[in-house]
Amino acid sequence: MKLYSQKDVDQKALRGARIAVMGYGSQGRAHALNLKDSGFDVIVGARKGGPGWKKAKQDGLAVAEPTSAATDADLIAMLVPDLAQKALYESIEPAIKRGATLLFAHGFNIHFKQIKPRQDLDVVLIAPKGPGDLVRRQYQQGRGVPCLIAVEQNATGQGKKRALAYAHGIGGTRGGVLETTFAEETETDLFGEQAVLCGGATELVVRGWETLVEAGYQPEVAYYECLHELKLIVDLLHEGGITKMHEFISETAKYGDLTRGPRIVDARVKKEMVKVLKEIQSGAFARQWIRENAGGRKRYTKLLKSDLKHPIEKIGAKLRARMPWLNDRRA
Repeated sequence: MKLYSQKDVDQKALRGARIAVMGYGSQGRAHALNLKDSGFDVIVGARKGGPGWKKAKQDGLAVAEPTSAATDADLIAMLVPDLAQKALYESIEPAIKRGATLLFAHGFNIHFKQIKPRQDLDVVLIAPKGPGDLVRRQYQQGRGVPCLIAVEQNATGQGKKRALAYAHGIGGTRGGVLETTFAEETETDLFGEQAVLCGGATELVVRGWETLVEAGYQPEVAYYECLHELKLIVDLLHEGGITKMHEFISETAKYGDLTRGPRIVDARVKKEMVKVLKEIQSGAFARQWIRENAGGRKRYTKLLKSDLKHPIEKIGAKLRARMPWLNDRRA
């Protein structure tokens, strides 16, 4: 394992450089503002008159349309959604100067060869391990969200130094910057989302809630037990791993965890996880998602609507309305 910190940063690597941040969504806004506050020359590339353009202007940043923003930029951060990146790159490529750095926060388009950068460009990855809102808040509090770093193409020989300086600029070296590859970041990120963090966790919550409600328990009580209290456990895991969780839950909860947990997430679930991983590694998932997007996202839209209409969301909205402090993001 190679982990970089503030002492490993070459402060000259991006000195005097112009950084173009493409996109002003969650990550784009956080990166642009953090870089500006770190003293870098930042310009945001956004659609003129769009919400990102307006928000960046309100935040006091220089803004231009993507091609103009890319012109004369020394580093271009591709922070628009994954499936918008290919068209964006193709539109700005003629404006990108030789020897510039192309930076990604997720390796999807490089690993699955949707984007094939010019050979004279450095192609690097800085992937914060947290949403943009957290990247910004942690930076403002003098802390930092850990990042992954990778170099796919090192045309100038300065790719890693520039990437590390960029990570430092957004606060990543405060939390640590772990070296990886585009392939490892992409495949593990997709697997984590699908099998554990998003797909796995939400399905577990919903199926648990359904089990209690179908057995005659109040849906509100089931909501508290299967969804609301999940944050308490996740916080313990986040702060100190499984060890801290076991330290702070009851002996009864621990015994139930150790004896019943493996019955829920069993060998069959593990086999399905292996299948999901293989679909990611083979590119099958990427091809399916690209086709879905190209076809108008009909299945995706149908599935999303069904998910958001589930009764647990109606119950949750009612209960969360009584807890306005849940949206307090100062922590």
